Amino acid sequence: METYFQNEHVYIKIEDNGTGMSEETKRKIFDPFFTTKDVGQGTGLGMSIAFNTIIKHEGEINVTSALGKGTTFILQLPIIE
Repeated sequence: METYFQNEHVYIKIEDNGTGMSEETKRKIFDPFFTTKDVGQGTGLGMSIAFNTIIKHEGEINVTSALGKGTTFILQLPIIE
């Protein structure tokens, strides 16, 4: 994890070296009730709630992922004084 600020925004970068996501999965991860887990193992709401919270705070979330290489999320939130 890495945090930094630039041009009146705070950035939070979270990355892993896991299995990564296909383009199809990447397009759906913020949809309510979407999950890659087995039935009964998750609600599929976590990423949707995170996305909506970031948007309500006038922020952005960017995702890059490559199969077999991992995923990176960068959250951008405005600094409000």
